Amino acid sequence: MSTLLPGNIVYGGPVTGTETQSYKSLGHYVMEKYKSFGDKAALIDGVTGQEYTAQYMYKSIVRLAHVLKHLGIQSNDVVGLSSENRIEYAITMFAAFAVNATVAPLNITYSEREVHHAINLSKPKVMFASKMTIDRIAKVAKNNSFVKKIVVFSDSSPNSHVLSFKELMESKKIVSSDTFECVTANKGEDVALIVCSSGTTGLPKGVQLTQSNILITIDSQLEPTAIPLGEIKMLTVIPWFHAFGCLTLITTACMGSILVYLPKFEDHLFLSAIEKHRILMAFMVPPLMVFLAKHPIVDKYDLSSLLVLLCGAAPLSKETEDQIKERIGVPIIRQGYGLSESTLSVLVQNDNACKPGSVGSLKVGLYAKVMDPDTGKILGPNQRGELCFKGDCIMKGYIGDTKSTQTAIIDGWLHTGDIGYFDDDFEFFIVDRIKELIKYKAFQVPPAEIEALLLTNPKIKDAAVIGKPDEEAGELPMAFVVKQANVQLSEQEVIDFVAERASPAKKLRGGVMFVDEIPKNPSGKILRRVLRDMLKKKTKSKL
Repeated sequence: MSTLLPGNIVYGGPVTGTETQSYKSLGHYVMEKYKSFGDKAALIDGVTGQEYTAQYMYKSIVRLAHVLKHLGIQSNDVVGLSSENRIEYAITMFAAFAVNATVAPLNITYSEREVHHAINLSKPKVMFASKMTIDRIAKVAKNNSFVKKIVVFSDSSPNSHVLSFKELMESKKIVSSDTFECVTANKGEDVALIVCSSGTTGLPKGVQLTQSNILITIDSQLEPTAIPLGEIKMLTVIPWFHAFGCLTLITTACMGSILVYLPKFEDHLFLSAIEKHRILMAFMVPPLMVFLAKHPIVDKYDLSSLLVLLCGAAPLSKETEDQIKERIGVPIIRQGYGLSESTLSVLVQNDNACKPGSVGSLKVGLYAKVMDPDTGKILGPNQRGELCFKGDCIMKGYIGDTKSTQTAIIDGWLHTGDIGYFDDDFEFFIVDRIKELIKYKAFQVPPAEIEALLLTNPKIKDAAVIGKPDEEAGELPMAFVVKQANVQLSEQEVIDFVAERASPAKKLRGGVMFVDEIPKNPSGKILRRVLRDMLKKKTKSKL
């Protein structure tokens, strides 16, 4: 239960669970949990129906940990991972944790330019990739000498420069045993994950999450709730390279739940997985919720097993929530609020905090404050300001970027850039954001990156990008473009220019508006508020 401390600081209460703290490392904890679950089902491939037991996971992790040591991976080395959700992804991540290495997941939609940037942040020694991403990864890795080995999730190797995952797992040349001895980690310092989080200033930053960040998050997840945990079937289609997806994979593994996973969203696969496996709980993002609320195909499936929908990554409207409850009869829909920088959610709706429009109350072990962004004054209940959080789940910092770290974390407080407030019952509400990130289907799209790309087009004099509101996707990137004098340039040309050079989430799905000038303040900062007003006027005039 949250309390208000002197100085208007909200405290979520102490973490009572300390299950994880007696283990040598995060890898040791995960391995011991899998070992204890024995022949219980742990993961199910939602496409093939293939079931993997906890025992299979334990043995596979032990084997791959020995393989990683053979490949030269040591404590605090980085292992890159570029793949859709599949069993080898989970095995690789947990085996890297076992050898006390750091895992750097990569967005599978990244272009070569973005892959190059991301791996130059994390500097992986070995990179694992699926058939879907291997060509891009191999091409970029060739130009970065710190990548010593590349492994593809395949039965055979495509060429002499790439190793086959299956061949490594079965190789007689690599000696291993039935056990693996984990070293004792410095859990507060040793980084477990480097996840890419887009900043408003352009290319992604590498968020360093320590083993301690993750273990304490697991302890806080095990706090009592009416939501059943343990031996239940959960469904996820959230990409494991996304912080939300990755942390749900780790936490469900440690709870003994059965996780049914899908590599991507396809309506039939998603709905039939719920029906076939009698899914009790599903991890969701708002576009999936809109799909459940509105798509006609939903009525053709039996979704009556669903008890809980956990929605994160972007705000969910009360209308969508109500439509789902009425249509499918799901009794519990919970929203949360978190950032890559806070490991998982910091605010979560629970049995006592689930007012319409709220993102719930503060999780145990955390402190929160609402700060006036202009004066720095700490505000009380029902007063809007920037949300700031403090606690053991806050990231170590951005890798290789001290300046951004010092801007984001001040005296231990993570400044989110989001405007919100808490009410008299300590429920939090998100109102707006200072940050200019565009949230497209739970992907963070930095406008500055698209703007920089547009300005490389010789026909474009100036450009600005904002998020155009969209019910299904949340926001669609939209560009305002100033053409060079006396040139011909169409909307489609601009859209194609970006599509050919950036990942899918950055496509200009919101369209292009040609303007005479981009509104800016005296210091040259783009006035996006003015652009949003222009868009509203244009929309109204069409109506």
